[in-house]
Amino acid sequence: MRPSGRAHDELRPITIETGVSRHAEGSCLIRFGDTHVLCTATVEEKAPPFLRNTGLGWVTAEYSMLPRATTSRNRRERNGPGGRTQEIQRLIGRSLRACLDRPALGERQIVIDCDVLQADGGTRTASITGGWVALRLAVNAMMAKGTLKHDALTGPIAAVSCGVTAGRAVLDLDYLEDSAAGTDANFVLTGAGALVEVQASAEGAAFSRAELDAMMTLAEKGVAELVALQQAAVA
Repeated sequence: MRPSGRAHDELRPITIETGVSRHAEGSCLIRFGDTHVLCTATVEEKAPPFLRNTGLGWVTAEYSMLPRATTSRNRRERNGPGGRTQEIQRLIGRSLRACLDRPALGERQIVIDCDVLQADGGTRTASITGGWVALRLAVNAMMAKGTLKHDALTGPIAAVSCGVTAGRAVLDLDYLEDSAAGTDANFVLTGAGALVEVQASAEGAAFSRAELDAMMTLAEKGVAELVALQQAAVA
């Protein structure tokens, strides 16, 4: 039995509340159980310097965790993001660019801010899943205004964690499972099921190909459910 009482292939309760930021072009508050992340999208009418005069757009991301998002207070990163923060925000940016039609966006940049209000495992996967919702809403707003003539997104992107605990592959780990898992993995997939990124590591004994395949099967199921929630949120 999992600590949460969930089945091995069951997600935590997921909710996506849109329009939570008055000023952002797109926003949502996504909840993966007790992990809550505020995601906002900001449209900048200029490309980053390395893309000027190319006609191509860009999506980037910033990630942060509020001081009391966890059981003890984390110090604010006032001198710039630390190594873990940089790694996560680069992952979010890479993941969301996988669905971006850069010529259609034109020489603009969309910045996705992911702020963790409360953490209970899976903050990066919640950030990617909610970040896409904020991005989708921002692109919808630009199309409604006539700023964009064509859709700049090719489809949804979502992410979920998997792991091996007590010898069995499980879906969407909370902190209790994540901290004790023998294997921990994050899967980023498109709505069509194509892989964008896989991060997997053994915390103790090495994991087998069969265990990797089992986690992949769970991830496909979980992402399909997350995509359905995303589409309902932006409909």
